[in-house]
Amino acid sequence: MSQNDTNGGGGAPNLPEYSVSEIAAAVKRTVEDNFGYVRIRGEVSGFLAARSGHMYFSLKDDKAVIDSVVWRGTAGKLRFQPEDGLEVICTGKLSTYAPRSRYQLVVEAMEPAGVGALMALLEERRQKLAAEGLFAPERKQALPYLPRVIGVVTSPTGAVIRDILHRLRDRFPSRVLLWPVLVQGKGSAEQIAAAIRGFNAMEGTADIPRPDLLIVARGGGSIEDLWAFNEEVVARAAAESEIPLISAVGHETDTTLIDFVSDRRAPTPTAAAEIAVPVRAELIANVQDLDRRLGLGLQRGLSERRRDLDGLARGLRGPRELLALARQRLDEGAERLHRALATFGAEKRNGLIAVTARLRPGLVADRIQNGARGLQEFDGRLRRVVENRVKESGLRLASQAKLLESLSFERVLDRGYAMIRQADGPVVMAAAGTGPGDALAITFRDGAVAVTVDGDGPTPRPSAKTKPKSAAKTKPGNQGSLF
Repeated sequence: MSQNDTNGGGGAPNLPEYSVSEIAAAVKRTVEDNFGYVRIRGEVSGFLAARSGHMYFSLKDDKAVIDSVVWRGTAGKLRFQPEDGLEVICTGKLSTYAPRSRYQLVVEAMEPAGVGALMALLEERRQKLAAEGLFAPERKQALPYLPRVIGVVTSPTGAVIRDILHRLRDRFPSRVLLWPVLVQGKGSAEQIAAAIRGFNAMEGTADIPRPDLLIVARGGGSIEDLWAFNEEVVARAAAESEIPLISAVGHETDTTLIDFVSDRRAPTPTAAAEIAVPVRAELIANVQDLDRRLGLGLQRGLSERRRDLDGLARGLRGPRELLALARQRLDEGAERLHRALATFGAEKRNGLIAVTARLRPGLVADRIQNGARGLQEFDGRLRRVVENRVKESGLRLASQAKLLESLSFERVLDRGYAMIRQADGPVVMAAAGTGPGDALAITFRDGAVAVTVDGDGPTPRPSAKTKPKSAAKTKPGNQGSLF
């Protein structure tokens, strides 16, 4: 048998023999040594985020596919979350995976293949959420005018929280609860959504009350830096919030999905603080102005009613005048009653005498005697009726007299007031109606005192807020000044 037959016939007799592992290792070294770092542009397909933190996907174009992997340490540094259909540029090393006899790209950096790709993805999400009605104006909640507690979702180490606290302290100091989160990178979107839902789930206690208003804030950056606020999980959490929410992400020109679903968008975090609370100094000024106007209105109303009451009082007659008229009517009635009784008695007596003259002496005497008794009885009854009527009229007159006496100005004098009249009799109603040298009479409850006005004019009435000074004591026997 020849050597060729021993080696299998047609193969090269001197080729070395390798194991599968040796060939796989040689291929791995060849691929890694010849290519090293490469930049590959392609579309993400079959994206999978493992529970271990690693990411697996494929990069493809219209002619080929290459498997790719992002290890957990690198995945946490990515500025956006890859997803199927997104065109990216990956930087890394080519390597092989021996168990599957595949070569793959170990990604160490990833960026979107131009802003247009991210914008297209953002527009697709925006249209999807808009179709669900999450951007509808009727879903927007009104912001509380003066929230007692404000919840802030942002990074605890950035300048954003300091700007918000500084602006709140300047405008209207309020209690702030900070929920610290990552604002970019892996897991940031989930943390932001969890913070929004966490604030809404709070029941509120004396130590940690439930916020009346939420502010989700972040400073400016590129579209990749702000991408966490374009994630669907953040937009849905903001839309579900029962607490009114202000979005303050980036600068005025930056727009993210959370801006569309929030109840109010602020161009900057500082502007969000200005929207959240009013200016305390302006509120104090408004309250003071309203208090001043209320005081003036009350004074004006009291003055008008006092003037109306004085006018009505001048139209009333004094109690003595009313009593005098009633007394006069009572006297006239009593006088007429006595005359009527005398006339009636004389007429009856004359009639009785005439009848007596026509009767027999004995019968006449009996009838006279009976008539006299009847007349006496009638006269007694008549007198009792008259006395009862007079007594009833007297009681009514006394009741009216008491009522008129209670309304008399003299009762006002009994309470310490005084009435000022001019020398010729008219009552002085205001200080402006007097002048230096005028002779006046001050009537007290126990008598009147004559005075003369001195001074240059009426003294202005002190304001309601000024405490009146105690009046200067006058020496006994000296006439004090009226004003």
